[in-house]
Amino acid sequence: MAPTNALQNLHGTIALAGAGKMGGAMLTGWLAGGLDANRVLVVEPHPSDEIKALAAKGVRLSPKDAGTVDTLVVAVKPQTFPEAGPALKPLVGSNTLVVSIMAGTPIAALEKICGGMVVRAMPNTPAAIGRGITVAVPAKNVSAAQRDTADALLRTTGSVEWVDDEGLMDAVTAVSGSGPAYVFLLAEELARAGVEAGLPAELATRLARETVAGSGELLHRSELASATLRQNVTSPGGTTAAALEVLMAKDGMQPLMIRAIAAATKRSKELAK
Repeated sequence: MAPTNALQNLHGTIALAGAGKMGGAMLTGWLAGGLDANRVLVVEPHPSDEIKALAAKGVRLSPKDAGTVDTLVVAVKPQTFPEAGPALKPLVGSNTLVVSIMAGTPIAALEKICGGMVVRAMPNTPAAIGRGITVAVPAKNVSAAQRDTADALLRTTGSVEWVDDEGLMDAVTAVSGSGPAYVFLLAEELARAGVEAGLPAELATRLARETVAGSGELLHRSELASATLRQNVTSPGGTTAAALEVLMAKDGMQPLMIRAIAAATKRSKELAK
């Protein structure tokens, strides 16, 4: 999470285009972190009741005469950006920082449609509870101060990693952007396997859910590598070893995950075209 003073030290107006689940989570994090609501402009044609309620705290909703802003965060759905993007251009001045969290949308497309100094970022859905991980890459014309601004805004929803090679963003999208779905699938299939082994469905679901959640929290808190944590659970010749023999076989989880990440990476590249 970003330190409170990091947000309080930001200057100028910050516009948020798109206040859906991810954009709304970011906005909530900004306000909770101490950002002055009067400096926030939300561009959202269909604001939720929660977003409308923030207007009472000073957040401005889609004023037509806003003029240029210091920072624009683009959180619209990537498939709508070709249409929605040009409408955002009046908000962007020559020195406006543009932070995009749209999957598969390259810096060049943002520069062409919106202009400004662009940071491309890829968050994931645990951002909704402040436990996300975001990877960001700046365009070459982004200043150190603008990078700090982007970092402060993104860090309100969790950790932030920076890379210099935009070519890595497709793999980032495949691993962390889409990654929560893989974890949820693990919980789903673990419960299904428990039912096949004879457990009542409700119990199997609860056991799978809490096991995945608890293991994730242990991984989060521990300084040990995931492989070490796995080994610590595995007694030679025991039940865990028997299951891992299947999961770690030549046709087991490793090649399956490699294919899955490759497929997601390929699709991310296709979306950028």
